[in-house]
Amino acid sequence: MFEVADLQVSYGQSQVIHGLSFKAEKNETLAIMGRNGMGKTTLFKSLMGILPSNASKTMVDGVNLNGVETYQRVAKGLAYVPQGRMIFPTMTVQENIETGLEKSKTREIPDDIYALFPVLYDMRKRKGGNLSGGQQQQLAIARALVTNPKVLLLDEPTEGIQPSIIKDIAKVLNEIRKMREITIIVSEQVLSFTMEIADRIIVMDKGKFIHEDKRGEVDAAQIKKYLSV
Repeated sequence: MFEVADLQVSYGQSQVIHGLSFKAEKNETLAIMGRNGMGKTTLFKSLMGILPSNASKTMVDGVNLNGVETYQRVAKGLAYVPQGRMIFPTMTVQENIETGLEKSKTREIPDDIYALFPVLYDMRKRKGGNLSGGQQQQLAIARALVTNPKVLLLDEPTEGIQPSIIKDIAKVLNEIRKMREITIIVSEQVLSFTMEIADRIIVMDKGKFIHEDKRGEVDAAQIKKYLSV
């Protein structure tokens, strides 16, 4: 469903992503883990076309994304929930979700969105800036989902969110996968959250992949070593 080969990203003379290659299957959740500053956000921004990059291959469901603008990548099935959520604080919850429907024919929010996020239905008239961090994260995911993506990129979804809400977000992501059969690629530092959602874990260090495991084979102590400073 998603394939990247030999991805390279530089800031000026400094190379930050060093020839990364990976695949994610349909209906698979892939977690990319690593400490702060290891290149996870740069990777996700380059996959969305927000940062310039070079790759021999970037494909969604067999469609080539190389040289394609960000908005066209969305049309081809890629959706992105950025680090820090980036919702529109002065717009209502409903208006925030509707911004994801710009290209939709009906401009109506699908019923399954509010089924997944009942709290957003209850707060649909409230300003996005008045929601808690966890509710804003749910809003950002809902906004991405209404574009009907084949692949959902989530950058640090648990950042700044309390532990009880992290469990809720894990449950929702597993539910989304059942309902939509989409591929989810998530960058993360919280191992307990990753173990609840991911089929496979890749560890990233200084712009390179250094370790990979299927969930059933994960050595938690080993991963924690990679994640500790």
